[in-house]
Amino acid sequence: MEETQEEEIDKNIKVSVRELTKIFGKRPDEALRLVEQGKKKQEIFEETQQNVALRSLSFDVYEGELFVLMGLSGCGKSTLLRCINRLIEPTSGAVEIDGVNIVAMNEDELRQVRRTKIGMIFQGFALLPPHRKILENVAFGLEIQGISLEEREQKAREAIDLVGLSGYEESYPSGLSGGMQQRVGLARALASDADILLMDEAFSALDPPMIRRDMQDELIELQARLNKTIIFVSHDLDEALKLGGDRIALMKDGGVIAQIGTAEDLLQNPPSCDYVERFVEDVNLSRVLVSKDVMKRPEPLLPPRILGREMHCA
Repeated sequence: MEETQEEEIDKNIKVSVRELTKIFGKRPDEALRLVEQGKKKQEIFEETQQNVALRSLSFDVYEGELFVLMGLSGCGKSTLLRCINRLIEPTSGAVEIDGVNIVAMNEDELRQVRRTKIGMIFQGFALLPPHRKILENVAFGLEIQGISLEEREQKAREAIDLVGLSGYEESYPSGLSGGMQQRVGLARALASDADILLMDEAFSALDPPMIRRDMQDELIELQARLNKTIIFVSHDLDEALKLGGDRIALMKDGGVIAQIGTAEDLLQNPPSCDYVERFVEDVNLSRVLVSKDVMKRPEPLLPPRILGREMHCA
């Protein structure tokens, strides 16, 4: 689905990634020079023993968008997510949030951005030790911001209610199912009222698949109500197609993006790239496309001039 230039101008860019590169190893500058020369990942590794995880990535994520980073294990999607909030330091490039480059921030500035603008939800539930109740877990981000006990408990209760866990405030994490524990992690991110949610394979540890589907439905419903900017990492194509109501970025080995677009773009208009075509070849199109995507405007059998004259005569 193509967007008009006017539609693109109207969108507010929330996160902007520019020429982002991440190289793991002790001599990243040497490998970076080879990246700039256009050498491939394997060539660079053989020559320098440095691993190119992300390679000159550039894209924008719009305010209120649910943006899915999709790809096989090892393609760099989780590394990219962590570079966006500098849990991993980029080797080069920029990450702008609301127009400000966080790569250039000092530790105090970065800490403030993480506390107020970004919520992170991991694959593991990352809940606090057993002595912390659900209410305390959800309120933890507000606690480290120095917010008063009364205010943080009120916001925590509101977030707990949003994810459907009212009544469990005084429970302990060990007494909750995996799906409920992941809801606690989501509530903790929502309690801080962060503009941006970074979700790293947030539902992949949930079992059985029915629980994962319930959490996916929950996220879609919450997004419709709250309109957050969400960047969601997944290796599951079915999950990406279900959640990627806005756009999906399909990554491949070498830390590059093969295609960015809607689910319909991915299935109907893949680039001349064998990787994308192979990735989506087994998808049932009827699960993604609706009638308007395949219908064509009917052509008149008679020229409009003749048709109009015949109708007038009648």
